[in-house]
Amino acid sequence: MDFISKQKIKNLLKVRQIYPSKRLGQNFLIDKLAIKKFLKAVNLKSGDIVLEIGPGIGNLTGELAKKVRKVIAIEKDPKMINILKDTTKEFKNIKIIQGDILKTNLKSKILNLKSYKVVANLPYYITAPVIRKFLESENRPEEMVLIIQKEVAQRICALPPQMNLLAVSVQFYAKPKIISYISKKSFWPSPKVDSAIIRIDPQMNTDKKRINAGLFFKIVRVGFSQPRKQIVNNLTKMLKFNKEQVNLRLLENNIQPQQRAETLNIKDWLNLAKTLNKYER
Repeated sequence: MDFISKQKIKNLLKVRQIYPSKRLGQNFLIDKLAIKKFLKAVNLKSGDIVLEIGPGIGNLTGELAKKVRKVIAIEKDPKMINILKDTTKEFKNIKIIQGDILKTNLKSKILNLKSYKVVANLPYYITAPVIRKFLESENRPEEMVLIIQKEVAQRICALPPQMNLLAVSVQFYAKPKIISYISKKSFWPSPKVDSAIIRIDPQMNTDKKRINAGLFFKIVRVGFSQPRKQIVNNLTKMLKFNKEQVNLRLLENNIQPQQRAETLNIKDWLNLAKTLNKYER
């Protein structure tokens, strides 16, 4: 399979009278160097099974198929399916599925995988839901390597004093890392902002298994409900404790009541969840 250039993509779509969908966030990767960077970021092995979300034209799909045992490509847009089948027809190790990844049952016969990796060039509107879907699944992937908006990647990888709800939600389950950045000129149509390649490695932490995840995320959401307010005020307003009790629980975990949620790290939130769980009525 040869690299599909910008002009070739335009020709493929024109013949079929198809136009890139803004609603679906279709921005096709047309930069060979960016694809090479992406492939380097994924720890690919010949025996791997890779789940690709939103393969589009198939530039990345074909390169993945050259290096792994099997690629399962899930494409939401039915108009892209025939193009994808055509551009990747030389490969016998690619399975193409038409469907919405957010509505796809990961336990289905097709996707009931014991070991797999996830790759994707994700549009903004499904970035957080997709990451959450896989990190919260019973059978999490070995790793996720994604192309997402630069600003979103930076938010996911944030550390105190710039933590946010998205960062805590991802870092509770995994270790995220920005590998490199990609110019908006590397896509057609060109998006308004630059992108980043981010790798997310799920962590098998036995300590976190003992955490009441529902309570943990309730506390975190409450903590960030009004980010500019002191943590003690947010927690007192929403939880079943008075201000004095919340003060004590915070100090018990070396958290100053006047701190803001953005200054707490994952360990702080975990400790706080354990403590509040003991006193939850």
